[in-house]
Amino acid sequence: MSTFKAVVIDKNEAGQTVGIRTFNEADLMDGDVTVRVSHSTLNYKDGLAITGKAPVVRRFPMIPGVDLVGTVETSSNPEFKPGDAVVLNGWGLGETHLGAYAEKVRVKGDWLIPLPQGLSPEQAMAVGTAGYTAMLCLMALERHGLSPDRGPAVVTGAVGGVGSVAVALLAKAGWHVIASTGRPEEADYLKGLGAAEIIDRSELTGPSRPLAKERFAAGVDTVGSTTLANVLSMTKYGGAIAACGLAGGMDLPATVAPFILRNVALLGVDSVMAPKALRIEAWNRIARDLDHDKLAAMTSTIPLDQVLEAGRTIVEGKIKGRVVVEIAR
Repeated sequence: MSTFKAVVIDKNEAGQTVGIRTFNEADLMDGDVTVRVSHSTLNYKDGLAITGKAPVVRRFPMIPGVDLVGTVETSSNPEFKPGDAVVLNGWGLGETHLGAYAEKVRVKGDWLIPLPQGLSPEQAMAVGTAGYTAMLCLMALERHGLSPDRGPAVVTGAVGGVGSVAVALLAKAGWHVIASTGRPEEADYLKGLGAAEIIDRSELTGPSRPLAKERFAAGVDTVGSTTLANVLSMTKYGGAIAACGLAGGMDLPATVAPFILRNVALLGVDSVMAPKALRIEAWNRIARDLDHDKLAAMTSTIPLDQVLEAGRTIVEGKIKGRVVVEIAR
């Protein structure tokens, strides 16, 4: 396959353009492993790249898509051989390196991990960066020494990709999960994933106080800004919040009061550059601990030619759960 189908973002004097076109394999970037992609997924970052709403893309032309699963086609990396099933999340894919919305990619083998046993390619992309990030958040809370007997855990942006998986993972781990959402009509969906309580996001979006009534022992925040500030002010003594998103903004209008008066910890969670050993640990736990029925309940599947419209929809906050993108049909 010297040419293949791909979503391509380009830029000219009039602005950004995006469409599906034929791409030449000779124009792929450097790497020691070439992968034939079977599936990708849709993350909020992918939506930002497709719409140009934020400067996600750092070079042009760019193929977006930060996640992939596929089969190794050629490899000069000793860890991988043709026919191996592999997963890739992050490492600048779809930002600085040609990404996953294409039938082929060429990448560094150090970025790849084997597809975990117990997960199909479709399930791996139903998890995607969103679910893998949710697991990193749970692991960060556990490393901090927190457990369900300390009290409830809050998840903000709970209907989104990270939030949906975080609700399911925390509930499976025994936490009393409080799901915060601006979409109250999705209460049954969240309860089906394991949420014990649903609160309206308006409870967390007003101006924050330095300290508010203690409500949460732990949490996963995907929103940032005033939402995270409010959650921190409501976190119990010795609790911690794992922060991994900025859907509400990059600012944090908070005070030091929760940190120095309640011994609260803010745990930053990055999934893009996480070391390989941590990635493998997270993915193995996902394969073991994530309820496959709940994963299916939060997942929809689209073909590649629908990803542009879906990218616009996710930025508008209208996507529920996880979206798998079929690259090869």
